[in-house]
Amino acid sequence: MEFVVMYSLRAGTDRPRLMETYPRHKAYYEAFRAAGGGLIALGPFQTTDPAAGSMGIFRSREDAERFIAQDPFVTEGLAEPRILEWNAVRFE
Repeated sequence: MEFVVMYSLRAGTDRPRLMETYPRHKAYYEAFRAAGGGLIALGPFQTTDPAAGSMGIFRSREDAERFIAQDPFVTEGLAEPRILEWNAVRFE
């Protein structure tokens, strides 16, 4: 079982604010991953609409909760996270 964090942008969040915050978010996820934080993958959905949001995949609910607790996109009020259990069927 893995856990997915789905990020939705808060109303009124614009692209310039996202891009201003992104370097802190990137530094945070790189450090979280390097520390063995249980982060498997993450990234935005590829669309011209930034409101489409993004997602992250984690090894445990605890890892997902720890991640979102300090993620700059969340702490600076840009995104609203939701954690979902994911029972993935893998073919590789």
